[in-house]
Parts: sequence; C-alpha cells; structure tokens
Amino acid sequence: MLEKYIKAALKETECDLVLKNASFVDVFDGNIKTGDIGIKDDKIVGYGVYSGKKEIDCKGKYVLPGLVDGHVHIESSQATPEEFAAMIVPHGTTTIIADPHELANVLGMNGVNYVVEASKNVPLDIKVQLPSCVPATPYETSGAILGGKEIAENIVNQNINGLGEFMAYPSVLMCDPDTLKKLEATHAAGKIIDGHAPLLTGDELNGYLCGGISTDHECITVEEMREKISKGVYCHLRIGSYTRNMDLVKAITPYNYRRVILCTDDRHAADIKKAGHLDNALKRAVEAGLDPVLAVACGTINACECYGLKYRGAIAPFYYADLVVVEDLKDFKPLLVLKDGEVVAENGKALFDTSKRYLPEFVKNTVHVKEFKADDFKIEIKSKKARVMTTESSGVMTGEAIIEVASKDGDVTLEGTDLLKMIVVERHKMTGNIGKALIKGYGFKGGAMGISVAHDSHNIIILGDDNECILKAVNELAKIGGGMVIVDKEKGTVDSVKFDIAGLMSSEASEIVQEQSKKLADKAYDMGVDKNKEAFFSLTFLSLAVIPHLRLVDKGLFDVIKFDFVPLEAE
Repeated sequence: MLEKYIKAALKETECDLVLKNASFVDVFDGNIKTGDIGIKDDKIVGYGVYSGKKEIDCKGKYVLPGLVDGHVHIESSQATPEEFAAMIVPHGTTTIIADPHELANVLGMNGVNYVVEASKNVPLDIKVQLPSCVPATPYETSGAILGGKEIAENIVNQNINGLGEFMAYPSVLMCDPDTLKKLEATHAAGKIIDGHAPLLTGDELNGYLCGGISTDHECITVEEMREKISKGVYCHLRIGSYTRNMDLVKAITPYNYRRVILCTDDRHAADIKKAGHLDNALKRAVEAGLDPVLAVACGTINACECYGLKYRGAIAPFYYADLVVVEDLKDFKPLLVLKDGEVVAENGKALFDTSKRYLPEFVKNTVHVKEFKADDFKIEIKSKKARVMTTESSGVMTGEAIIEVASKDGDVTLEGTDLLKMIVVERHKMTGNIGKALIKGYGFKGGAMGISVAHDSHNIIILGDDNECILKAVNELAKIGGGMVIVDKEKGTVDSVKFDIAGLMSSEASEIVQEQSKKLADKAYDMGVDKNKEAFFSLTFLSLAVIPHLRLVDKGLFDVIKFDFVPLEAE
C-alpha cells in the first residue's frame, strides 16, 4: 500500500493528479510556498516539480488544505447529511466534527446512528461526537435520555470520535455521579470531550476543565478566551446563523493561534446559500484583522490536531489530498475542491449525486401532542407586574424585565404593548405540558409563528398574540410532522415548511429547503419580526436552559442563573 506513494514521491511512477504552479498555504511554518502539488490516489506525495496523468494549472490562484468545521450540528441546516454535504463541500469544507445533539434529543441513539449511516456515501468526512447532554437539563421533557450507562456503552464505538459539547457545567462542578460516569467512560475510551461553558472563569473554569474537557465554542469576551487558551483549551471562533463571535480575533496572537478553531455550530440552509460556509468564516476573520495564513491554520490543521485526525489539515507528504483552490486570500472564493484526490466540486457546484438519501422509518412521525383548545393558551397573571423575557438583536443571551401588565377574562392583555405570548408545547410523549411566558422585543404581531426546533429538547415553541392562532400553529406542526409555521390572523392563512425528519430536518433537496425557508422568513419579517434576528431560528434558543438568563421549557419559566423555575408574577 505504501509503495505506490513512495514511488510517486520519488518520481519513479507518475502521479495521478498534479496541481501545477500552485501558491499554497503551509500551515506548519506559516508561509506561502509555490510549486506543483503531486497527488497519488488519495494522498499528497510531495510538492516541487511533478508531472501527472492529469494536470490542473493553478497559476495565479491559491491552494489551501480542505477546511475543517470544528463543531457543527447538521440538523440546523434543516437538510439531510447528504444534502448538507452538497451545500458545504463546494464552499471548501471537506471535514466536519458533527454533534447530532438535536437528533439524539428526539430519537436517542437512533438519531446518532442515522447520521453515521447517511454520511457513508458523500465526499465529506463526518466525524461524529456522541451527544453528552440528552436532555441538556432534567427540567424539561425530551424524546430520549442518554445517561452515563448509555454513554459508556456507545462511546467505544469506532464510529464515534468523542463526546459532544458538555453544556451541563453545573453538573460537572457538583460532581454529579452520572456526569462523572460519562466523562470517565470517554477518558477510558481515549477520546476527546467537547466543552460548552460561556463566561466560566477562575476556579469554576479550573474545576470544569478537571473533568478532562478540551474545547469551548461559547467564549463571549476576549479576556475569557485568552484565559481558556492559557489553560489549555481549544477555543472555537464561531460564525453561525445567529451565534457569532468573530470579533474575538482580537484575542489571537502569534503565540496562541494554534489553539483556535473555526466552526459554524448552527448555520441554516438559506444562510449557507447566501453567504457560504467556512469560506465565509475565513473571509470574516481576515476582515476582522486576522492574518490570512493564521486564519487558514485555524480553519484546518488546528481542528485536525485537536480532534486527533491524522494526516489531515495540511499540504504535506502522506497527508490526504483534501484541497481547495481559491481565487485569493481575501474572499476565499473556492474554484475547485478535492476530496481524497478526486475533484468533487467546481465553481460552487457539487459534482456528486445526493438523490439517494438514507431515510429510515424511525426518523419520521415524531411530533405527538395532546388535543388542545384555544383557552389552554391563556396566561393568567394574578399580580399587576410580570417577569418578562427580553431578547437582543443578535446572540442567544436573554434578559429579564419586570413590566406592568393588565389582564381580562383570566388572560393577559397584549394589545398596545410590544409583548407576545411565548408557548412551549411538549411534543414527544403527549404529556400535555404547556410552558407559558411573555417575551419583549421580538417584533412579531398579528397571529402566531412557531417551530418544532427548540434547543435542546425540541418541543414546539410558538410566539403569538392570539390564542386561536396559537392553536392553529400547534395543530399545523403536529399535522405536518414538524417544521416552521406562520398563522396570519388578518388574512386567515396558515403557511408552513415541513421538517419530516425528527421535526428538525427536511428530506427535500437543499435548494427546495432554502427557498421555502427564505419565503417563510420573509413573511415573518413582513409581520414585524426584528430584521436583525434570524426570524425562526432565533426562536430555537429561547428554550435552551443552559444559557443565561431566562428560558422557557415545557414545564415552566426557568432562570438559568438560579438554575430553578421562577413564577411569571413579579412584585
């Protein structure tokens, strides 16, 4: 097996493919070099002067190692793994570290195995992290539970690269026995553990890292990122659809850049179509002041070394021929993408077929709700003041405001205010649970809008100012098996996009998903949603009970700082 590479490197046999006259980024010594890149079968055999059976002239262009997304939830694209590959590979991404956390919260290990199987026939390396927090907290109803026993049984699987983001950091600090079992089983298997610890510093950060956690993609401040890097953490620069921290390039120095990784985390189909994937992350990092060569290292070799991906992430002998030819080191527009020595995308188009998609029966029909009445969505507030969730135009942090409210007939009055009802309906076990709250600043009026994607247990989440419309929205999502919906009270219309895979993703082609999602988002903006927000996917984080401050789950309003439920009524 090795002989073919050695002989091609020595020019005793001809290369299969040569990228001629290339200017390429050497991520090991931080320089741009020139020469021919020789490829035999799936590997680079050397650079210098080479000839091959096929030659591609790269004069005036730049060659990068294939880009590596250090942390991503495929589900957030709303597309199948096959269609996700067709979307991102043309943007130069050839490897991803995928955490099927959302699928696991709905389907358990079936959801994880679905990603593994669906990934086998696409030219994209999908390294699967076993979701660690299913559910994220014990305070909500999820579709499945992966406890210490299940983690220990499955982390040894050869298809599992490591343990996914450990967001329940209070459980680590409290030395919860089941939490320790998950961490210790992963260490015993010799695999990496991803972190998730926004604003955790000092002694608490020390304690968290003593769980053997290696990464964090939730840094918010420069000081936080530098402290984490100084304590050995690999920190991700994130450019998702609604969570971005590219301004943290200010934290990067020529000494610490090898501990920085690029990731998208959550990036939906329409945004990938509009702005790209990791090519866009490179562009944004350079615009923010990061040296282009350092940016490329952050988008390639750093992730490979962090996650133990041998012979990937660089242009060097015996490294896999995952390569991207780009116009320049400013916009990073991919012209050609190679995976394992084969051209798999050109000029923004995938050259592989994704029409045959793995779609087992167990991923379908996952939305199960009790029969409700419009009055079930009344919010009775017995005091004159209410505790209200506030949102920012970007990011996923929420706040708390105490606001005077009026009530009529046992229901809060919304007319003349910028308040909306926020409703979370349990959709896995037909418990009938309804979480109720008020939210300020989202901007929507005139009906109801909602989605069956709600991190992390993925119950139905609805915003609205009319109970009948809220009921129609819930019923529509149940009827179509999950997705996104808008009910327009004035027009009497119900518009939706179907997510038939676990209520999270669509089995349709990516172009259809992108078009449908954009059309529904545009309608949401027309009905008043703040245009600085991702219309629907900003909603999906409002149930995430591990990021401050207020969150709503199916069992009630939850204060993440207090780590307990709080009443709607306020003094």
